[in-house]
This record gives sequence, C-alpha cells and structure tokens, in this order.
Amino acid sequence: MSTVGYRSDDECSYVGGKGEIGFLDFEEEKSVCSYAAIDDGDPVIISIPFAFVDGKPQSVFVGDTAVDLITINNTTKEPVQLWTVHIFASNPQNTFTLSLMEPPSANSNSNGDSDEGFLESFDLEDRMLQPGEILKVWLSCKTKEMGMYQSIVHFDVGEERIERVVFVLVEDKISKSLASKRPYSRQRRKDKFAVDNFVAGSRPAGKTNRAYINRLPKYDIPGDIRHLLESNQIPEAVEGGLTRKNYASFFKTLVIMEEIQLEEDMKTYDMECVTMRKRPNQFLSMLVPGLAERRPSLVHGDFIFAKLASENDKNTGRPYQGFIHRVEADEIFLKFDNEFHLRHRDGNLYDVHFTYNRINMRRLYQAVEAASGLGSEFLFPSTLARKRFIETTDLIPISGAFNDEQISSIKSIVGCKGAPPYLIYGPPGTGKTKTIVEAVLQLYKHNKDARILVCAPSNSAADHILEKLLAEKSVEFQENEIFRLNASTRPYEDVKPEIIRFCFFDELIFKCPPVSALRHYRIIISTYMSACLLYAEDVSRGHFSHIFLDEAGQASEPETMIPISHLCRRETVVVLAGDPMQLGPVIYSKKADTHGLGTSYLARLFQCEMYATGDANYATTLVNNYRCHPEILHLPSKLFYNGALIACRDKTTFMVSPGFLPNEEFPVLFFGIQGCDEREGNNPSWFNRIEVSKVVEVVKRLTAGGNIMEEHIGIIAPYRQQVLKIKQTLENQEMPDIKVGSVEQFQGQEKEVIIISTVRSTIKHNEFDRVHCLGFLSNHRRFNVAVTRAISLLVIIGNPHIICKDNYWSQMLWHCVDNKSYQGCKLPDRPKTYVEDAGDNNVKPYGEVNGEDSVEWGQDLSQVEIPKPVTDEAEWSDGWRSS
Repeated sequence: MSTVGYRSDDECSYVGGKGEIGFLDFEEEKSVCSYAAIDDGDPVIISIPFAFVDGKPQSVFVGDTAVDLITINNTTKEPVQLWTVHIFASNPQNTFTLSLMEPPSANSNSNGDSDEGFLESFDLEDRMLQPGEILKVWLSCKTKEMGMYQSIVHFDVGEERIERVVFVLVEDKISKSLASKRPYSRQRRKDKFAVDNFVAGSRPAGKTNRAYINRLPKYDIPGDIRHLLESNQIPEAVEGGLTRKNYASFFKTLVIMEEIQLEEDMKTYDMECVTMRKRPNQFLSMLVPGLAERRPSLVHGDFIFAKLASENDKNTGRPYQGFIHRVEADEIFLKFDNEFHLRHRDGNLYDVHFTYNRINMRRLYQAVEAASGLGSEFLFPSTLARKRFIETTDLIPISGAFNDEQISSIKSIVGCKGAPPYLIYGPPGTGKTKTIVEAVLQLYKHNKDARILVCAPSNSAADHILEKLLAEKSVEFQENEIFRLNASTRPYEDVKPEIIRFCFFDELIFKCPPVSALRHYRIIISTYMSACLLYAEDVSRGHFSHIFLDEAGQASEPETMIPISHLCRRETVVVLAGDPMQLGPVIYSKKADTHGLGTSYLARLFQCEMYATGDANYATTLVNNYRCHPEILHLPSKLFYNGALIACRDKTTFMVSPGFLPNEEFPVLFFGIQGCDEREGNNPSWFNRIEVSKVVEVVKRLTAGGNIMEEHIGIIAPYRQQVLKIKQTLENQEMPDIKVGSVEQFQGQEKEVIIISTVRSTIKHNEFDRVHCLGFLSNHRRFNVAVTRAISLLVIIGNPHIICKDNYWSQMLWHCVDNKSYQGCKLPDRPKTYVEDAGDNNVKPYGEVNGEDSVEWGQDLSQVEIPKPVTDEAEWSDGWRSS
C-alpha cells in the first residue's frame, strides 16, 4: 500500500478520514506503519520514519529533539517528479519538521559550521528524482511534554500520494524506568498433575479446642448440577427467576455457578518451576506474587500441592500436600510430610497447584438453606397486605448534630418493632455509618434489654464502626459488653492496638468465645462472613433484638443472609444501609451475575413499592452530603441522584493548593495525556507508565506547598498492575504514605485529594474491556464511587479520546472543559449528545442523553435497569472480603 490514493487538491489524510489529527491509535494504525513488504514492488520506495521496535513506538526523553532519516529511493530507469514532501498534520501541533540537512546534535556548538545553512520547515519544495537517486530527508520531533506524539507526512510523487504515519513516545526517567522488561505473552502451562493420590501434609494446630455445636455441612456440589453447568446449560432452578417456593434452590444454584468459576480462577494462579527456602521451625517458605493483594487469596490452614518439576515432566512420583501455617505479605510458610522436607534442597524447582478453600461457599449454602424458613416479611415484604406504622418519640442526639432525615431514620429504628427490614438509602458522603452508630448508641444507652449485632462487609469497615462507637466519650462502654468478633484467619497484627482489648484470642489466634460468653455482650461487631460463628456456637434465634447491616449494597443476598437466616425472628429489627447506585457484590461468574447473584438484598428490597416510594415507615433517604466540595458533588448528583444531593460541608474546611488549579473555584482537574497501555511477561494486567509518571508529578506539585500531606492523598487505578507500578514508584520517591488501590478498596472511604489514573489509551483495548465488562470505563457504579471519594480536590489523568467513549466519563470531561479546568493534549470532537449549558450547569442525566427515561429520585427501582456489578480479571479484588 505505498500509495493511498491519487494526488488531489483536498488536504485530507486517509488515516482517520479527516483533515487534521485528533487522535491516532498506534494499535489501530500498526498495519499502516509497516510498509516494508508492500513497498518492494513500488517504483519509489520511502523508508519508515521512527519505525516501531518490538511492536511499540520508539521512545525519547521529554525535552529532547528526536531525529530520524527518511530515504526516498527512485528504483525506476526514468526521472520521477517529487512534487512535495510536507507535514500534513501533527499532534501536538507543529512539533514535527522536515529538513534536507541532518539537524545539529544537542551537543554541537550553535556557532559552529554544523549549523551553517541548516533550515527546517513543514514543507520541502518539488524536485526531480533521477533514476536510482536516493533523496535523504530528516524528520525532527521537538518534545515539550510527555505523551504520544503523532504526525502524518505526505509524499506527492508523480500522480500518486504516499503517506507515512509517525508515532513517538515521549517520556521521562520515571516512565523509562517502568518500561516492560519482557514482552507480554500468554503463558503456556503444562498439564496439571493429578492430586487424587498424594502424600498428606502436616496440618496446623487446631484453631479451637472444642467442636462447634452447629457444624457446617460439606455441601458437596451435586454431580448433575456440575455436569449441566459445565455443559453450558442453565439448571431449571434459576430459569424461571426467584420465587417464594424456590428461594433455597435458586440461590444454591447461583452459588454453585460462582463456586465452579472460582475453582477455574484458582487454576490460573498455579506456578511452574518455583523454589522454596528452608526456614526456622521446620518450615519451607515460598513467594507467591500477588498474594499481598489477595490474588490468589490464601490464608492460614489452606493447603497446596507441590511436585518436583522434573518428576512432573516425566509424569512420575506423587505430589505432596503442604499446609499453610503462616502468611506474611507475599510469602507463605508451609509444612509437608517429613519425607518432603528431607528431600528438599533450596535449589529444587517445583510445580505448584493451588486449591480453593470452600468454607465461605459452604457458609453461603447454609445461609440460603436456613433463609428459606424465614417469613415473607423478610424475603418478600411486597406480599404483605398490612401496612406498617412506626410510632416514634423525641430523642436527644448523643454523638453530635444530625439533619432531619438522619433524625427521622434514627427515631424509626428505635421505634421499630420488627420485620420487615428498615432501609437507609445513603448516597456517597451522606452519613450512613454515622446514622447507624447513633442508633446503636441510643439503643445501648436507653434500652438495657437491647442486644445488637452490627455487620459490615470487610474487617476494615467493621473496625471503623467500632472506632466510631468508642470515640463517643459521653458513653462508657464496658469491655464485657462490646465484642469484636474476628475470624481465626485474620492476622493478629492486622488489628489496631486500641481495639484489640475488645477481641478474643489465644496465642495470637482469634477465636469465638462460647455461647455462655456471647450471650452477655450487648453489642457484637463482625463481618457478614464471620457472623456465621455465632450460629456455630449456638446463639439462639431471636437473641439479638437489632441487627444492623452496613454497606449492604456490597454484599450478595446469600452473604447478607448469614447474619439474618439463623438469628432473626419476626420481632427482630433488621436495618440495612447502603446505596444501590454504588458498587455491588463482587461476583466472578458471569452466569451467576446474569441470573441475579449480583443483585444485593438491599437492591432487591428497593424494588418493592413500599421502599421505592420512600415511605418513612420502611425507608429513609439521606440527601445531605457532608464529604465533597459542591463542585465535586455536582455531576454525580445529577447523573445518579437526579440532582437531589445537597452539599453541606463548611467551605472553609476544604484544603486548597494555591496555583495548582486553572480555575480556583472548580476543584476538579482533568489532565489529558496520550500514553501507552501495555502488559508485560505473562501478567494480563494493564499499566500505563506515562500516566504513572504524571501521577507522581501531580503528587509532588500538591505536596510542595506544605498544606497537603501524603496521608491526605488517595490514588485510584482500575488495574492491579497500574496500582503496583504507582506504589513502587512512590516508594522509590520516598512517598510511602499515599494510599493506592482499586475503586473497591476506596468504597466507603474518603481522602482530601483523589487522583484517578484511567490507564486505557488504546481504542481496541478499550472496546475489549467494554465487551467483556472489564475496567471502570464500562461500569457506571465504579465511576460513581471513584469520583465521590474526594473531599477537596479531584484530579483525573487519562486519554480524553478513550474517556469520551463512555457517556458518564464524557460528561465529566466536558464538565471540566466548560469550567476551564482541562489541561493537556488536544481534545476530541465534542459529541452532539452532550447537553450541558455552562451557564446554568444543567447537565441532563445519562438516560435523557440517550433518549431514555432517567432515574428519578424515589422512582420505583423495579422499573429501572440498575448497572450490574462486574469484576476485572486484571484488577485488585477483595474477593471474599473477610472470613
């Protein structure tokens, strides 16, 4: 293809079909940039300027001038008219020039002979190329900022136009240091060795000296159901949807779908040709990359299978089972059979097979099985004929000031007499947890008969609730009245010293006390999963007068049933707090997600009319946001909450960084940068080293003023590898106190400053993500959570040409542009569907932009398609957040 058309008066590039470069995707244009095989038969051969290296654009340091030689070779026996060589367009504008002399080097003396006669321009005049003549033309690229520089150069030869597309990646020392050392390739694995006949390992000491009263059944997956699912068929139990009669079988089948997927996922972590080290106390230790980020999730008591790689290759010998006795960061400490330890040498190479721990799935089976015995007032409250009326009385707040909605919610909880559950719908920053804490304090102080269970989806969230309760100095908690229940697998050092006195442990291993002790506590705080220990110890149904479930939108319905199914009676007051428009449950099986496992119990209840209409006897909606600057809150309020959120934080409490923002009144900055997303080795996770460097630059600028400290900053990225690259770079820059993580890890948290790195810079990769529901450019709930974590300042770093492919991110981009708070690379064309009036900030909700009905505040959510939760194979994932 050396010719791409004929000489024409129309100044039009045939790449992208338009006259100027907005954005060229080097992945999309790779074929256009590889001309060697095509040019062999052409009369005039033009070399490739800045040819790709290993499939990637050449890289130069920012501030340097990159130069490459273009040769134009007339291979015919006749003269050929070269009408012109000219730069058709460049991005950034005017960064590429042409010359007939080699440009002087950066080290040359500007007064010397090397500069004499040197001229550069965007066009070269016409000339005749004689037979066999080779004309040399130098293409220069002057760099000022990091990013992908692009140009299109036209060569008009005779009656033809030949086009060359040029890419140059401009980066700094930080970006260069993060360059991939190994090209990405999918690892070809050996066949997994069989483990039906193995040498048993040495188990850790028993976690408890006594057996639980209510043992957890095995719940083996039925062979017929497994066969159906592995044959890609859908069992009858879920085909018709959820009903009162099929509750247990419906959710059991969905959990089976999830478990089979988790089994498959665990296989991807198997390792080949790895080493182990002898450690004190007869341990062997092994490094497991990604373990610190729970990929894979391995805990004390799990086991692996190991086999010498040489024996595996020859299909000889039996595998050995090794139990995990300790987990430290990314290292596990193992004990095998004595024979394995005697044969071991530190240089040995092993193939390792990880196994999936079923205990949490068994807890889910048990919960939904027991939940089928709950009344309709819990499972299907919409079928109740009689309307509930809650009698409330005045109360005096204990833990500070509260708005009318919060007071109403607290009064209703205190006055509630039992089922159905009471819901607190709390969009970001509206004080859901604060409201729950106040309700618990009121019950503890004024109702001596109250027995309260408070559950949260993660250990950190449960600890946060305990800390909030203990922070109220006007209430004196007795150590024997409040208890923090922890799973035995939780590391002792994970618990802060100030709350360890409320825990029960023996030899630094957490335990659940016997039922005789549990009955004396007035408040027990736990994760959803660990609440199963209460039933295991035989805490009776109805013992708890109140059960609070915080962040209930993050838990699947079976997970939510763990604290409800065995412990509730009709008179038990169950309170759920959450937001269906933020992140939902982490579901790995797309089949299970499609059939309803991704819909939380909270979201399902909101589909009932009594909740969806905002009846104060069933639910309270909180609308006052105490977290975000009004301008940070503005767009998510419009897009997700019909503009009903009210920014209430005192403006004098927001941190400022003088000189950082182009518009000091608008604390949202979008920095556009065209980088390069890539992978390395056999790791499927994406990273963008140009964005990593930009993140570090922004952090340095913010902290240079002195009023913003490292601990005030949080950095969100959608891919695990980007998170690790940013962490690694910040540590190298001696800035270790900045939290870096995925959106999931920031839900329920806040930081004065949030920096978001969107990573994606390639249309093809972005489309793959959209089709496969990966990343957060295709998940609107992730968008909502990501942009509402910031208190004082939100900085978004990304490629605007990729960002704009999603309607939500597109509206954020143009919202920043309209408020003169965009910096960086050239913007894409503005979409016609974007309907913001910069004068009155009237952003229409997403549904209206697309010609659909928007989600109205208080609208029946059963009539609204709520975005489904998805997980990214390359992201950080908390998975089962706590056991």
